[in-house]
Amino acid sequence: MTQEIDKTKLIHITNDRYRPAYHIATNGGWLNDPNGLCFYKGYYHVFYQYHPYSAEWGPMHWGHVRSKDLIHWEQLPVALVPGDPEDSGGCFSGSAIVKDDRLYLIYTGHHYYGDGDLDHFWENQNVAYSDDGIHFTKYEGNPVISAPDDNAQDFRDPKVWQHDGKYYLVLGSREKKTNHGRILLYQSTDLLHWEQVGTMFDTKTVKNTGKMLECPDFFHLNGQDVLLCSPMGLESTGKNFMNLSQVCYSIGQLDYANCQFNGSDLQELDKGHNFYATQTFETPDKRRVMIAWTSPFNEEMPEKADGWAGILTIPRELSIVDGHLYNKPVREMKKLRAHPDLDGELTIDGTTKLEMSDPQHSEFNFAFPEATDGQLSWQLNDSQGALLSITYRDGEVVLNRRGQDGKRYASVPAGIMNLRIFVDTSSVEVFINNGWVSFTDRYYADGPVSYQLTSDHQISLMAENYALK
Repeated sequence: MTQEIDKTKLIHITNDRYRPAYHIATNGGWLNDPNGLCFYKGYYHVFYQYHPYSAEWGPMHWGHVRSKDLIHWEQLPVALVPGDPEDSGGCFSGSAIVKDDRLYLIYTGHHYYGDGDLDHFWENQNVAYSDDGIHFTKYEGNPVISAPDDNAQDFRDPKVWQHDGKYYLVLGSREKKTNHGRILLYQSTDLLHWEQVGTMFDTKTVKNTGKMLECPDFFHLNGQDVLLCSPMGLESTGKNFMNLSQVCYSIGQLDYANCQFNGSDLQELDKGHNFYATQTFETPDKRRVMIAWTSPFNEEMPEKADGWAGILTIPRELSIVDGHLYNKPVREMKKLRAHPDLDGELTIDGTTKLEMSDPQHSEFNFAFPEATDGQLSWQLNDSQGALLSITYRDGEVVLNRRGQDGKRYASVPAGIMNLRIFVDTSSVEVFINNGWVSFTDRYYADGPVSYQLTSDHQISLMAENYALK
């Protein structure tokens, strides 16, 4: 039996004060990890972890949106509802793939032992399918993958792909003996019958993997293989790995014959406070596009009082240059531009206010004729003063957000050449040097916001500010 949502219990939004204009969010309820990114029957599809009955984390459903253009999203019926034997405690994260014109979802079934301890659970992997991209049926043969004997309780987040006529998936896992994170590799010929073929990535071969590697993703890009994952429990090293959990990548090659991934040590993908649980897919024009959750973790989420919680990032395109993984906004984001508030050369020496017609829904683009010397700072203010700033000086960018643990850092060896910033009511996404590094942060303004640009020496730059519709 496939469970159905109880529409009489749905929570509703009571206030739009923090609601995004162009990011994916729920129509009420909790949102976290993006799932099942794919293109199917003329639409881009994004699913997400969803609790529809409150603005708190709860038994996970799969919410669902689709789009023709990657920027305007239509809410669809809930795709997966927990409560069947294969997912009694929740339909946790997973991915999607199209086979023979049918859309398959492969997801984690979460189960509790019934002792009242939410940290005492077990997990397996399941399949659901659809022929219209909207209504899904759970496979009667679930579960399709059970945890191996040497696995601790963490065993989740399958990401599936096809290679040389076979299907593969990676799973985040935690080894019982060492209690460290690893990523397992599975193989199938039909998406329904799976064989474990190896441990692709673990502490034996790669430094600093933490206690669990959640939300693994694997893809081929620019002639190389890339593993994305979200490590839990990494220790900070100076100005790196400063979040409770973050997204990291490794670039190398997967030896399919021996099921071994020879990759680099883990590197952070985004340096902001709120970036987690990435997933990617290939678009029809062969771009690799990524979306993440703007994770709050131990932070307050004032929108909970309004009947909703959480947003996803804007879609970002990935590329590899000289062994470095870039992420930048997809080109479709330009379609959101309503009109320019500033478009031309700007000279600053000190502080210059940036006037925006719609300051809470805006895009900034700054380009420098050559890598700038000295200090440069972009700042978002509210009625209490500086709320969030991006400052460059001596090869380093610092994001500073008001409150405890406010600073995050990134080195920019080539100097800053361009800076692109998206603001959407309660989120900021910053891209430096065409995506060499990014910062993703939530913010909650007290009253109207304003912006300023500051330099400690005279500098001329090309500046574009757009109100976004």
